[in-house]
Formats: sequence, structure tokens, C-alpha cells
Amino acid sequence: MNVLGLGLYYEDLPVGRSFKTIGRTITETDIINFVTCTGMTEVLFTDFEFQAKESDIKGRVAPGALVFTFMEGLLTQCSMQHTGFAFLNMDLEIKGPSIAGDTIHVEVEVVESRRSKSRPNRGIVRTRNVVRNQRGDIVMIYTPARMVKARTDGREQAA
Repeated sequence: MNVLGLGLYYEDLPVGRSFKTIGRTITETDIINFVTCTGMTEVLFTDFEFQAKESDIKGRVAPGALVFTFMEGLLTQCSMQHTGFAFLNMDLEIKGPSIAGDTIHVEVEVVESRRSKSRPNRGIVRTRNVVRNQRGDIVMIYTPARMVKARTDGREQAA
């Protein structure tokens, strides 16, 4: 019997492959819970008067870390269950704000894919992840490298 919801293997992630996740709407409750849980009590996230009078961004601002975390959650659900083994590194750029009510998703393109030298039953995959809101605006770009499970041990390539 097939198991649904399993992640993508190294062999499923050649350079050039692309896909996108479903969307996730950021709510006021999400922002409050995230800010409280993490201790990110910056006035931009906690003080309505400051937001109204001082901020250039109108609306309840979501921390970039929350946006990143939501996207990683969506990616885990659609592509990493049982196959994602290590988050190795990344570059991250915030391109614009996300606010309560925005629905965000991530568009993924594989930009590097190679067999691990030290663990041939794994691959190293780097993606370019573009986070967009419901208007199509880019709000974040990040390029994580991950160690991913392979279906094979790599010996067939050496032969």
C-alpha cells in the first residue's frame, strides 16, 4: 500500500525542477502567538500606536522570521516528510512586508543538486525559494541547502 505525504528524494530534485506550495494566510493571532513565543517584542509588532504613527508599513506587520517559518512548514508538509535530513545553510533577503491578512506561498526552483561525498545515500540540494503574497509581490527570497535522502546508494553512478 502506498503512503501519501512522503517527501521528495534526491533523485526527484534535479536542477531546474520547480513547484509551488499551497498558500497560508497570516492572521493577527499568528503574529501575536509568534511574537509572544519567541520574545520578539519589538514595538513594530506589539504597539498599535507606534505602528499607526511611526511605521511606514500600514497594518499589523508580521516578523520576517514568522514568514520564513510558515514557508518551511508548508515545504515540510509537501516535500520533506521522511526525506529531509539536515538544513545546512542559507542566504535570506526580505524584499517587502507581510501583514495580517496576507496569503503567502513559496515558489521553489532547484538550483543545485549533487550526491553527498561523505554520505552517498544522501544528496545535497539547494533551492531558490521565492515567497509571494496574494498580489504576486515578492516578500522574501531564500536559498537553503539541505541534505536529502536518496533512493539509491550512488554506486550505480560510479560503475
